[in-house]
Amino acid sequence: MNRLALLGASGHGKVVADTAEACGWNSIVFFDDAWPASERNGPWPIDGSGADLLRRLSDFDAVMVSIGNNRIRLAKLESLRKAGARLINLIHPSAVISRYAVLGEGTVVFAGSVVNAFAQIGKGCILNTGCSVDHDCSLADAVHISPGARLAGGVRVGEGSWIGIGASVRQSVCIGSDVVVGAGAAVVADTVDKVTVVGVPARIK
Repeated sequence: MNRLALLGASGHGKVVADTAEACGWNSIVFFDDAWPASERNGPWPIDGSGADLLRRLSDFDAVMVSIGNNRIRLAKLESLRKAGARLINLIHPSAVISRYAVLGEGTVVFAGSVVNAFAQIGKGCILNTGCSVDHDCSLADAVHISPGARLAGGVRVGEGSWIGIGASVRQSVCIGSDVVVGAGAAVVADTVDKVTVVGVPARIK
């Protein structure tokens, strides 16, 4: 039996756990500060808080952070790394990852996603269901690419940014850090840090 601990019992956590099962993990346990240990997240047990997980790292073969908030996910990932946790990537069997792509630790790639040649994906990223990241893209740490979003070749996305569901980004565009790209937006020009852009073409909200 291989044992995987997930930090973050949410709806996102359920999809991470489902992906983990598809990857062959057969014992999955959640930890979450906001949930009582007596409860469950779907079929999976919640065994305690984040502090409990830190005390029990030796009970598990690996750990994954399953928190949707980009900045919180990155901070938790760093805390676990410093504590000596074995951090892994989870890649759904139906995802297509080029042998020439690079994925940082703690990244999850959901069903139907595509990562093409020479893309570089940072730590703690979420590549959500059916998204695509084309050749030579560069994603900094803790980036979330939502379901169905499309990044053309050579796109750069700064740390902590979130590309909304169904959005598209033109080739070679640079998106700043902590940027939110709205659902269905078409980003055709570079953005500065810490803005929200929406619409077709995308403009600062």
